[in-house]
Amino acid sequence: MQPRTPEVRVPRLVGLMAVDARESARARGLSLEAPDRPDFHLTVVEYVVRQYPQPGTGVPRDSSVHVWFDFGEGDGGGGVREPRGPAPPGGGLRRELDEPGTPYAAAPRTATALLGPP
Repeated sequence: MQPRTPEVRVPRLVGLMAVDARESARARGLSLEAPDRPDFHLTVVEYVVRQYPQPGTGVPRDSSVHVWFDFGEGDGGGGVREPRGPAPPGGGLRRELDEPGTPYAAAPRTATALLGPP
């Protein structure tokens, strides 16, 4: 068993689910508060996105660590991670892909097939 010291290091809570963050803090003699969640004691599967004080900071035992589950306005967030740009125009012919190892081998055949014999 570890000796009880008057100061403890704040664990990294960002990325943990609420239930795991509470347990990690409790194991170090800290309590958690969530300013954006009045029902924090019921929160289980939401993930911590910010914390204060930062991980590794020395604080007195029985201190509170503030955690947030939502990014504040202007603090970022995931946003859309897939391209949403304009799609290519519909219709038209699709280029035939070359066989591996023979660059441009299909070009004359494709041109003949599309345009017909000369």
